Amino acid sequence: MLATTVWHTAAVGAGLIGLGVSAWSVVRTARAHRVGADLLALLALGGALIIDEPYAAAVITLMLVSGMVLDSRASRRAGRDLSRLIDRQPRTSHRRVADGIETVAVEQIEPGDVVVVGSGDIVPVDGRLGSEGADIDESALTGEPMPRRVGGRESISSGTVNAGAPFDLVATSTAHDSTYAGIVEIARQASAGSAPMVRLADRLALWFLVVGLLMAAAAWALSGDPVRAVAVLVVATPCPLILAVPIAVTSGLSRAARRGVVIKGGGSLELLGRVDSIFLDKTGTLTSGRPQVAAVVPSPGISDDELLGLAAAVDRVSSHVVAAALLTAATARGLSLPDATDLDEVPGSGVTGRVGTQMIRVGQPGWIDGDADPAWERARRIAGRLDGSVVLVERDGQPAGAIVLADRPRPEAARTIRRLRRSGIEHIVMLTGDRDGPAGSVGTLVGLEHVTAGATPAGKAEAVVAARAGGAVVAMVGDGINDAPALAAADVGIAMGARGGSVATESADVVIAVDRIDRIADGIEIARRSRRIAGQSAVVGIALSVVAMVAAAFGFLPPIWGAAAQELIDVAVILNAVRAAFDPRRQATLLDSDADVMRRFDNEHDRLRPRLDLLLRLADAMTVASGDAEPARHALHVLRDDLLPHELAEGRDLYPRLDDVLGGDDPTALMARTHVELRRLTDRLAATLDELGDDLAIGPSDRAELCRLLYGLHAILVLHNSQEEEGYFSLADPLDRPAQP
Repeated sequence: MLATTVWHTAAVGAGLIGLGVSAWSVVRTARAHRVGADLLALLALGGALIIDEPYAAAVITLMLVSGMVLDSRASRRAGRDLSRLIDRQPRTSHRRVADGIETVAVEQIEPGDVVVVGSGDIVPVDGRLGSEGADIDESALTGEPMPRRVGGRESISSGTVNAGAPFDLVATSTAHDSTYAGIVEIARQASAGSAPMVRLADRLALWFLVVGLLMAAAAWALSGDPVRAVAVLVVATPCPLILAVPIAVTSGLSRAARRGVVIKGGGSLELLGRVDSIFLDKTGTLTSGRPQVAAVVPSPGISDDELLGLAAAVDRVSSHVVAAALLTAATARGLSLPDATDLDEVPGSGVTGRVGTQMIRVGQPGWIDGDADPAWERARRIAGRLDGSVVLVERDGQPAGAIVLADRPRPEAARTIRRLRRSGIEHIVMLTGDRDGPAGSVGTLVGLEHVTAGATPAGKAEAVVAARAGGAVVAMVGDGINDAPALAAADVGIAMGARGGSVATESADVVIAVDRIDRIADGIEIARRSRRIAGQSAVVGIALSVVAMVAAAFGFLPPIWGAAAQELIDVAVILNAVRAAFDPRRQATLLDSDADVMRRFDNEHDRLRPRLDLLLRLADAMTVASGDAEPARHALHVLRDDLLPHELAEGRDLYPRLDDVLGGDDPTALMARTHVELRRLTDRLAATLDELGDDLAIGPSDRAELCRLLYGLHAILVLHNSQEEEGYFSLADPLDRPAQP
């Protein structure tokens, strides 16, 4: 008897606690000028205590408290990636002054100041490297675990971490205008938005309150039993239900932030999930936005590496974008640059300097006479094919060679376009102010049929407005000031914000904080999945609650069991909403060891690109060789010593791992078949050369056969490597690096 009394008293106490909690919740929502289903919880608790159902009141209290705790934990977990961006923002920095180093607030850093970034420090502002080299950890922004080595005068974004020795950084912006400050501000805004779906959940809660009260009143009136009315109110207590939609939206924001996609609030996420038309800028969006070394064409008597090393050594002091491209390419090849003296730059033309006893000139055609050398003419032809430009190099007054620069499509661009189409977006248009030729070339390479060239900023905005007027939900993707009007005019503006671009960033609803265009597809897929899960949570939760309310109204579900049933419904709905924070795709099965192997072979592709270029030059040499097979013999050595061992290692070390990751029946079979064809053509090349022996004189038919084999091998290798980089290596989410020559 005593035990029963104790349990009864405890249940009443728990019910009174729940009554106080729900009353506080009702007052809080009333102050916000809202009426929600928390009023049903208050009525259910009061009714249960009045009709002496303390155990039902205790279960309702447990439901309320556990639902609040679960919601709080889920929201904290979902929002932790956004808060980390804010918490990591540096407050102080070390500035180099005449008499040493002083510690100052980051707000005091001005462009041109030299900032000392210590080991493990967060880079406080955007800037250029002022030391010989640095190891930069970009994992907080990109998710890439491996530090990146930077050299020359390469730009470094704020928010990254110094993973090596201290280095000097020449500030190019203030802390307020830097990349990371912009991302932090967006992160603050992201937690303040209220998506249309969240407002829909509020309206559903009000409707649910009316239905619950009417059903409770009808059950009491028809049965004459107030217990049934209380049972209906108990079942109709979905406080966690109305929080499930915001949890799904916040979880989606969190998951997008982990992928480097910062979305300005739930409203932007909801619209992003409904996008059916996309307009993309070209330069800096579909392309890297900076010149890259596409080919090195030396004159006779000088090697690729020597030519590039001389050009980079002389151009090292220049602030021109060409200099940055040359230094990046030289660093990627691991070249040790010689010291250059007597440097003299002619702005807009080129640079002159002395390397050892050699006088080197690096500059544009016109400033250097490029009419007499075949290498320069070949470089011009390559530039024409790539819509690029040529830098000429002269040594002691004689042609040394030429270097081709091009703003090439991002390696992940074509794959991104295909992913967007698979997600249901068929209307994808390139809007660019560039000429028809370069625009059409890039459009073809990335798989776009609709290209609008010569578009002004106003013209871009007009195209977006016209698409919206036709009923489309439009996203615009850009990175520059000229894209800002179109970004603001779109339903969803998406800014490529990894390099700053403050005007575009401020005009956008979504900022891609990583220099990778495939994050656009990630963001859209995440937004659509979050909307779908939020809708599931609302519809399924309400449907189950209505079924339970009907059962309670007919007396099949007493108050105590009704409370338990509603507890299970609410917990299940919230747990379903939390799913939006997780990636359901196969990436969970990609082991770290698998990713390391993929990165290893991706790096080898960069290292072997100069050998592929050499193979093409040797094939060209065979077309003009007067009875000499020596270029083909050299090509055979390149194939056997460098290129084929790499392909064989891929078949042995990489493809078995990919089979496990991709699944299916031998998914790498076609790529492995290419390895077989490469070996067959190489053996055919060797057999042909063996037949020729040491004869210096070869006939036209033999030369044609050797040329056919060399050009075929080069074409297959280039296509094969591109397929691997786009289809396989991207699974490891590699760091976005400029393409190497």
